[in-house]
Amino acid sequence: MSTLSDLVYAQGIASEADVEWLHRVAGDGQLLADLSFADIVMWVPTADDSFVAVAHTRPGGAATLFYRDIVGERIRPQWQAQVREAFQSAAIVDSSSPEWFEETPTRVRAVPIMRALDGESGVLGVLTRHTNLGDVRTPSRQQITFNDCADDIFRMIATADFPDLAAPTGPRRGAPRAADGLIRLDVDGIVTFASPNALSAFNRVGFGEELEGESLAEVTSRILPASRDTDESLPVVVTGRAPWRTDIEARGVTVSLRAIPLRDHGHRTGAIVLCRDVTELRHQEQELLTKDATIREIHHRVKNNLQTVASLLRIQARRTTSDEARESLTQAMQRVAAIAVVHDTLASGLSQNVDFDEVFDRVLRLVAEVAAAPNTLAHTHSIGKFGVLPSEYATPLALALTELVTNAVEHGLKGQEGKVEIIAERDEERLLVRVRDSGSGLPEGTVGRGLGTQIVRTLIQGELSGSIDWRTLAGNEPPAGGEIGAGTEVLIEIPLKWIKR
Repeated sequence: MSTLSDLVYAQGIASEADVEWLHRVAGDGQLLADLSFADIVMWVPTADDSFVAVAHTRPGGAATLFYRDIVGERIRPQWQAQVREAFQSAAIVDSSSPEWFEETPTRVRAVPIMRALDGESGVLGVLTRHTNLGDVRTPSRQQITFNDCADDIFRMIATADFPDLAAPTGPRRGAPRAADGLIRLDVDGIVTFASPNALSAFNRVGFGEELEGESLAEVTSRILPASRDTDESLPVVVTGRAPWRTDIEARGVTVSLRAIPLRDHGHRTGAIVLCRDVTELRHQEQELLTKDATIREIHHRVKNNLQTVASLLRIQARRTTSDEARESLTQAMQRVAAIAVVHDTLASGLSQNVDFDEVFDRVLRLVAEVAAAPNTLAHTHSIGKFGVLPSEYATPLALALTELVTNAVEHGLKGQEGKVEIIAERDEERLLVRVRDSGSGLPEGTVGRGLGTQIVRTLIQGELSGSIDWRTLAGNEPPAGGEIGAGTEVLIEIPLKWIKR
């Protein structure tokens, strides 16, 4: 399924600001559908003087007309003249008589999507509201109020007063919808209507009277405990003066509020305040934050403990007289330090995913500092990007690359100056890593059977379900992404289907 951006760009609307405006309108499509009790479809013009649907929202409290998704479809002939008129005249156009859609009588309203830019306005597309007339019943006061609110927002869309660029993007978890609770305010902030769910939400925080006729700002000031610090945005939200969001908390209950100022050609006429009891959601969020902080602290302590172990191994290596024992202890110290780097990265953020390029840069510096054999001058550098990996894959890959780079420095370049390259290539299906050195190559093309090689095979093949291969590069062989064309190359391939992205 193509995204809204893809569909819009395909029709020749190249401005990122225009596409962002359409995204903001589509972001409130559910609100419009719920207030209208109707399907909402967004259309943009095509190069051949037609229109294509780029967004569609079904109502939550009424039957939908479109049981199949119409996003990406061209406009049907019975709507084209009305939509074209709204687009060309920059005015709202209502159908003159009921129309039939798949044996269902409907009423269609076409609303131009206006955007103001540098003092001028332009039409970007058209919203259509498709009301199902087949389920006719006497409208309640709530339904009438909801429809009036929808009409106000449609008029604002047609005059570029909505959406408001001051409104926050990326709705907070648990953002209220129309069905959760709706309060309508007049220009002075007095409640003219409160839905039953809105009344219930305010009853839970301690207000047991009728909201209608009351100042919502005064109501909230009486509810909130005097000792509790309140969000500084609360006054402008409860008066409907700014399109912001906030929470109020009292008696152990948290209610989320979202204000939508209503304007008529730029002049404020009132506001809609959506409200929702989000007590359980905020409690869950707090639990998650606590658990995340605990996990970060655990990673931090593990990192400290590993660094202590690495320091002890380093001290022991310095005091050891046997060259073989000193080398074994040094390699063990490198392995422990590489694991500590991964835990240090995990401790610095809430995500359990790791920017492996950052991890490997630190590991590479660590290896380069301690791995060089006597009379060996190694120049190490990495090419390409590993990308983001989950922690359970970052640790074995960091350990494997530590072993491979160490072997390349100590054995491939032993006694000489040379280069070690680590080349990373990543696509949708695999992560490909090449470790190359400019040494003399593998003796007679054989692969070592030491502990380091066994560790690498276990990590790559066992834990990452990947493959690994060693080979000697000929002097005239093309470098394939790097600069080294002779020496030893280790090729690692890890299927990304095993990685949780």
